[in-house]
Amino acid sequence: MAEGSVSVAEVEASFQKFAVHGDTKATGKEMNGKNFAKICKECHIIDGKNVTTTDVDIVFTKVKAKSARVITFEQFTQALTELAPKRFKGKSKEEALQQLYGLIVGKEPANIGVTKVAKAAAVDRLTDTSKYTGSHKERFDGSGKGKGKSGREDIPDTSGYVSAYKGSGTYDEKVKEA
Repeated sequence: MAEGSVSVAEVEASFQKFAVHGDTKATGKEMNGKNFAKICKECHIIDGKNVTTTDVDIVFTKVKAKSARVITFEQFTQALTELAPKRFKGKSKEEALQQLYGLIVGKEPANIGVTKVAKAAAVDRLTDTSKYTGSHKERFDGSGKGKGKSGREDIPDTSGYVSAYKGSGTYDEKVKEA
């Protein structure tokens, strides 16, 4: 192989990583259209000018079998062969393909940044338990940790003491008088 060329085995390793991404039943031998678009996007094959998501979808549909929903590694390399001259204009087909392989090698599907956690001042205020008032305040201890069931339910005091009982003496004395 020439200097700077990439082995097909290295490209196949990246193909397998992307092929199993997001699918628990995937074997890594076949890739669906969503993962093909993902590998093209994350490896910067899609540049927005020469190669767009539409181009990637068209090439995927072109190389896959008529009734199939997935492509094999051979069909994947065929798809890259079609995308390479579009991505690297003015280069020979082989040179463009090698540069495309260079973009793919060593890449893995990224999960970071897929779903971002909302970090807004409004959310911070709503989740700050030190600012809670009324009955909601009773549901949390001083550190902001929830009290669980004891914080949610109004548990009756069954100690026997009656707070609003007015009268002289005890209940038993009242009963004897009557």
